[in-house]
Amino acid sequence: MKKLFLISCALLSSLLSVAQKEADPVVMTVANEPITRSEFEYNFNKNNTEDVVDKKTVREYADLYAIYKMKVRAALDAKMDTISSFQKEFKHYRDMQIRPLLVPEVVIEQQCQDYYNGMLEMLEGKDLIRPAHILVMVSQKASPQEQEAKRQLADSIYNAIVQGEDFERLALEKSDDTQSAREGGALPWIGPGNTLQEFEDVAYSLQVGEMSKPFLSPVGYHIIKMLDRKQLEPFDTLHPQIHRFMEQRGVHERLASNALDSISKKYAGKYTTEQILDIETERLCNENQELKYLVKEYHDGLLLYELCSTQIWEPAKTDTLGLEKYFKTNKKQYQWDTPHFSGMMFYCKNQEDVKTVKKLLSKEKDDSKWISLVREHYNKDSVMVRMDKRLFVKGTNNNVDALVFKVKNTEIKAIDGYPYVGFVGKILKKGPAKWTDVGAKVIQDYQKHRENEYVEKLRKQYLVVINEEALSTVNKH
Repeated sequence: MKKLFLISCALLSSLLSVAQKEADPVVMTVANEPITRSEFEYNFNKNNTEDVVDKKTVREYADLYAIYKMKVRAALDAKMDTISSFQKEFKHYRDMQIRPLLVPEVVIEQQCQDYYNGMLEMLEGKDLIRPAHILVMVSQKASPQEQEAKRQLADSIYNAIVQGEDFERLALEKSDDTQSAREGGALPWIGPGNTLQEFEDVAYSLQVGEMSKPFLSPVGYHIIKMLDRKQLEPFDTLHPQIHRFMEQRGVHERLASNALDSISKKYAGKYTTEQILDIETERLCNENQELKYLVKEYHDGLLLYELCSTQIWEPAKTDTLGLEKYFKTNKKQYQWDTPHFSGMMFYCKNQEDVKTVKKLLSKEKDDSKWISLVREHYNKDSVMVRMDKRLFVKGTNNNVDALVFKVKNTEIKAIDGYPYVGFVGKILKKGPAKWTDVGAKVIQDYQKHRENEYVEKLRKQYLVVINEEALSTVNKH
């Protein structure tokens, strides 16, 4: 009987395992790592939203995802995940997701409710009010004569409004509260205790649309116009705003720190904060599949960047011989229809320097040395020559068009203090003469070329097997 029970348990376990595999089948394996349908769907759906310009089919994305996974595997094999800078950056991104989840939602909700209750208590049953005001500021040290002059000014503004002048315009022109003046005198919503008592007493006595006579507060004379009044909205209405406000004020972060302290006490101080976050990350990811894939996305994405940066992008960027060779091999793709001028426009204080600068630079074939030559010969003690060295396209620079391309009726524009203009360089009609003429584009293309070579190397190193049957069920189960 016992033997039969054990066989039944083994059979049940096997059936459950098969059911689980059928529920989330493997769509591909990359370097013997299985990629489940749920993981693939998470990434595919996230990167193929409606606003994506270059949307991919499931099959197209599968090929790209396999390349992505090969690169991640290469980074892991190179132990890039052990680099301290990688670990620090990954944990920073991970903790941004994990720390808030350590705080029970009920605790956050109670904090929001307590804040709302505090607002109600502060209002003491009164409305929130939205006043506008015009302030005629009076110094605390003002003499009786100065104070009387300010009172008369406030009275004249008030009388002008009563006779039909626009309150908002006079606030902009006359109010000494420059911040509210820009808004026609309008202030934000306020409640009891938010402002000077004298201001509050008068403001709360006004109904919407009413205006006060000028009155004195410790800062000067005010004229108030009541723009609006309202009861505090219900908690459910304000909940999103309160939640955001609490987060911006660091309340959620403080609650997360308190939660970590509580967890640490539960473990009797056996683990560091980082170890606790590792434990909690594993627990939460086991409970929440989307969180699991998000954390994995951070991890693998940072690894991918580390790999590409150190193995492809930076080496390609500094490989001048490789860049030159790539340019010569692919020179036709960099040809242009519009003539370009490769050289320097320079601007001199003295007319005689135009010829000498041109002569100096014309002798030096390596144009990368031109700027240092001018600095050495002309700009040691003061700037006698201003320089603009780059690739100019015909029709984009007045001085190049006038002096180099001889375009008729084109005005030469000198720089203030440097009225004499010269140039040195050459016209390129069909395309760049050297790779540095279109350096940024050549570097970008060469990096892509090196990346393609690297991917081909990975294809030979890592086996990719795609389960077409399982792939066909993506987003269709």
